[in-house]
Amino acid sequence: MTMQPFTVVTGAAAHLPRANVDTDVIVRIERLTTLGRDQLGPYCFEALRYREDGSDDPDFVFNQPAFRHAPFLLAGDNFGCGSSREGAVNALQGLGVRCVIAPSFGDIFFSNCFQNGVLPIRLAASQVEALAAACAHGEPLTVDLQQCSIQAAGGVATPFTVDPLRREALLHGLDDIGLTLKDEPLILAWQEADRQRRPWAWPLAA
Repeated sequence: MTMQPFTVVTGAAAHLPRANVDTDVIVRIERLTTLGRDQLGPYCFEALRYREDGSDDPDFVFNQPAFRHAPFLLAGDNFGCGSSREGAVNALQGLGVRCVIAPSFGDIFFSNCFQNGVLPIRLAASQVEALAAACAHGEPLTVDLQQCSIQAAGGVATPFTVDPLRREALLHGLDDIGLTLKDEPLILAWQEADRQRRPWAWPLAA
């Protein structure tokens, strides 16, 4: 599957300083049974985002003018814990989020981010708080995946680490299958050579 490549992204950074935000808070399970992945944005964080009458809660960060459609989410510890629903990442994308920065993540959510074109970055809690303070009024943040650095307005660049293979996939907008298919000529050449060496192993290719 091809995705929107992630190279350098600049924009506002919404701060949600809650620990243990699980995937059910990100998107409720019943939304996934009736809606496609590109329809989940309006339901992202709905328990936090809307009042009982359905109107926007002005206290929720993504409802504030400076942070509507912010491409960055500065989150608390263990973000995306709970069930393994991939739709949680799709809901965040529908909200406009392209990168989540947190001290730690739920393991499956962390992997699902890479498979759907969202960059998850682990930083110490103190570093996340420093970025939140620097971007508290909508000041822009820049994440450069090519250089593996985060730059807040007027601040010193913060380096981060990411698995090299996952970094390459995001830079080219590829999931695991797409990354494998980049080497399709090599795969086909190996298969043809192996057919010559071991024809008995390829009975259906005869």
